[in-house]
Amino acid sequence: MQKCFPTNSTAFGAPRLLFSGIGRAASSTAGISTILGILILATGVSPQLTAAQEAEPRGEELAVQDSQLAKTQPPGYAGVQFVHPSGLDNTAPPVTVTLQDALDRARHFDTQFLTVQTEAKISHEDRLQARNAMLPQVSATTQYLNTQGNGKTPSGRFVTNDGVHVYRAWGVFHQDLSPSTYLATGLHRADAAQAVASAKAEIARRGLAVTVTKLYYALVVAQRKYATSQQTLDQGRHFFDIAQETERLGQAAHSDVIKAEIQYNQQQQSFEESRLALQNARLDLAVVLFPTFTDNFEVVDDLNSSATLPSFEEVKSMTEKDNPDMRAAIQAQRQTHYEVMAAKAAFLPTMSIDLDYGIEANDFALRSVEKADSTKGPVPNLGYFLTASFNLPVWDWGTLRSKLHQAKYKDEQAHAELSQAQRQMLNNLYSYYNEAAVARETVERERHTSDLAAESLRLINLRYQGGESTALEAVDAQNTFIAARGLYDDAEARYRVALANLQTLTGRF
Repeated sequence: MQKCFPTNSTAFGAPRLLFSGIGRAASSTAGISTILGILILATGVSPQLTAAQEAEPRGEELAVQDSQLAKTQPPGYAGVQFVHPSGLDNTAPPVTVTLQDALDRARHFDTQFLTVQTEAKISHEDRLQARNAMLPQVSATTQYLNTQGNGKTPSGRFVTNDGVHVYRAWGVFHQDLSPSTYLATGLHRADAAQAVASAKAEIARRGLAVTVTKLYYALVVAQRKYATSQQTLDQGRHFFDIAQETERLGQAAHSDVIKAEIQYNQQQQSFEESRLALQNARLDLAVVLFPTFTDNFEVVDDLNSSATLPSFEEVKSMTEKDNPDMRAAIQAQRQTHYEVMAAKAAFLPTMSIDLDYGIEANDFALRSVEKADSTKGPVPNLGYFLTASFNLPVWDWGTLRSKLHQAKYKDEQAHAELSQAQRQMLNNLYSYYNEAAVARETVERERHTSDLAAESLRLINLRYQGGESTALEAVDAQNTFIAARGLYDDAEARYRVALANLQTLTGRF
């Protein structure tokens, strides 16, 4: 019964790989051709790995795999034992994480993103404080003034008091009147600062999405490459066993066994490197997803799902409407404009009004007898007095003018940064869109190339079984298929990251 490779490019889970990496072991000798022929007939091509083969083992499973792998190694070779995070969570079933789950988790645990979010909340409180500073302030005060007596007068030793004992209970109404209050300069400046902080929080959110997308799909691609290298190692071991058996039967030279062992050692190294890359990718993603460090999770491989790139006009329109970098630059310039207005207002006069209502008497009562003149009997204590202050800056050695110059310098810098942000936005718009467009075309091209490589391998396999093709052609077709599969996986991940970069300008689409 003939075994053949599938032609469906979407079924690239990780097909069983024939002759993977054994090109250097192949030669034109009859012995090596016999080994390859036996290998072709003994092993087939299953369309796709099972879910257990695709899933990357962890914890105890990895330990079991390492021990089993060590039993199959040539003499003198010890398999690498990777160190894994331990904890109670590793005893539980792994958590399945989609890309959206990863984004949501990262927003809860990433410290840089949380810092920017905190700054946005603080700026909101600053705005509330600036608004409240424009409104009248009401306070209450209660005091007891005990003055040392002099033995001769009832008012005591201090001329400011009318008795030894004075009770003060006031309600104070305070209002500042200035050009900044009238123009609400402080409130507008706080509004702009809050808008800047909100825009920076959005920038951080979109930037975090790019980071998580890179880490997520790096792990997905690493899992695919790990599965491929695992199958390559299995086939290399199988080829090495056949070479030893054919040498024992006298059908192959010892040089063929040496070639097979060298090739198997190289495949072992490739397998360990793919495991290391997979472990590092998993740990890198775990750092931003979980509050406690763990690698007990699974990611969903959705690279084959559709991801649409809008037209350039649509992307340009979305960028003009909702670009946080431009919004932050505009609001920063607006903030410095109000700082200039506040610095100019400091040259103008200001007023403050204090209205006090309550009592200030020798007895804590609404009516009492004055100690200084008790002949008049009880008099009312409850009343008010008004204090109005007018302040005019006269001379401060140029401090106010210096502050005005500082504000103008900041405003000029904000104008320059706004212009730079506009140019940078246009640069990023064209650059990111072109990158996404090229990545999309690369995905289509590599998918087609993978189809062709799979079909070529199937045909050459059939030709070799019919005696019409050489072993080197079969090995070359296998290597071409493996390379095409890897390029296709990388192209899928590159396209997703390119879309994430583009969405830093446009928002989700």
